[in-house]
Amino acid sequence: MARALSNLLLKGITGSPAGGSNRMASASFIQRGMRYSTTVPNDPDTHDDFKPMDKFQDSATSLKDVVEQDVKENPVMIYMKGVPEFPQCGFSSLAVRVLKHYNVPLNARNILENAELKSAVKAFSHWPTFPQIFIKGEFIGGSDIVMNMHQSGELKEKLKDIAANQEKSA
Repeated sequence: MARALSNLLLKGITGSPAGGSNRMASASFIQRGMRYSTTVPNDPDTHDDFKPMDKFQDSATSLKDVVEQDVKENPVMIYMKGVPEFPQCGFSSLAVRVLKHYNVPLNARNILENAELKSAVKAFSHWPTFPQIFIKGEFIGGSDIVMNMHQSGELKEKLKDIAANQEKSA
């Protein structure tokens, strides 16, 4: 019975009343004897707090520009879950371990800190998953591709001039 009532209440999302439009969506449900409900605007632009944000840390730089600059200025750039010192998923950890094997400078951004950055990176690379690795401005792929390149020797070849520059500056 509670489930049926829950389903009925969830169907209570308001639509357009006859002759007009309603800009509010509401839903409610009952769980363990408690009634939960919410009403939110359908239009995300109704208040400044709900407007889509594409600026990086309240600056005039768009996230697309940030990603382009990251990829252009950093010989090895990784967008990952966590940071190289503390990866927060196995795939990110694997990618970092493989790249650190070559003793190259590794620049990274934690996509878990900013959902808009995550979306901007996906749009930039046209790739849906993370981590995403860029080497010398070129999108390489994720941890599986980097691992395959490592095993075939292709990654060593791609990183050799970066590693050589790192040794010269040390």
